[in-house]
Amino acid sequence: MKFWLIAPWVPAEELMQLAIMAEEYGFTGIMGADHGFVPKHMEASYLYSEDGKPPISGDMPYPDVWTSLAAMAAVTKSIKLSTAVYVLPLRHPIEIAKATGTIARISNNRLVLGAGAGWMKEEFDVYGVDFHSRGRRMDETIDLLRKLWQGGYVAHEGEFFKFPELAIEPAPTRPIPIYIGGESEPAFQRAARSCQGWIGAGNKIAEVAPILERLQHYRREAGTLEQEFETVIAIEELHETERLKELEEQGLTSVVFGYARNYDASLGEKRTQMERFANVIMSRFTS
Repeated sequence: MKFWLIAPWVPAEELMQLAIMAEEYGFTGIMGADHGFVPKHMEASYLYSEDGKPPISGDMPYPDVWTSLAAMAAVTKSIKLSTAVYVLPLRHPIEIAKATGTIARISNNRLVLGAGAGWMKEEFDVYGVDFHSRGRRMDETIDLLRKLWQGGYVAHEGEFFKFPELAIEPAPTRPIPIYIGGESEPAFQRAARSCQGWIGAGNKIAEVAPILERLQHYRREAGTLEQEFETVIAIEELHETERLKELEEQGLTSVVFGYARNYDASLGEKRTQMERFANVIMSRFTS
């Protein structure tokens, strides 16, 4: 089993030290999250809470994910760096290719692009991007990123993007893995068809086996079962290690530890919590 630290709602000045600590305690990777802003008024459209209300507010720290990952890459050597998840169809693929290519080079190819279609319509409205076509826009962006990451001149003419031959440097020296977030059928299909992993936003342990079965089903349909595939899921009952081991045998590759409920704890308290998790939970999978 692999372990990721998710740290989206912490002060920016703590991120580099958290990455150093996560590497020290043996975490596979560290994740930031992405929203360009938090609107004061939001529809109750969040998919992962019972009342539809998202677990974010305008007074919570929410550092820019690309700046954060670049800073953490500079102070670490082995830990992977990802987004959970970046709202891919909200931005132009040229900007994404430039940022990801640069971070991949800074980090010696430790970057993973965790990407989702997005759920906050207000965000799309402010950016001037059609919310209802975001799935198609995301698919085109993924295809285009893979072309741009190869380096050299690329021209494109699609449904949403059109440009003449252009080059974006630096390009990564290895393909950047893409993990898809979201529990809709299109999200599962997208992950299984053309990506290297799937990221869960948060699930009870009883929900995980059916998710793994659906991913397996779509990968079988897509003919991608033989390819490496990561499943990175934030599970509520992380203390139930025996059940986690059973899920590992069914295809769960990684679980997520974070500070969602106490993001405003001091850095020393965060270290204590991380150390306790490493000693009590992670050690049961490495001993």
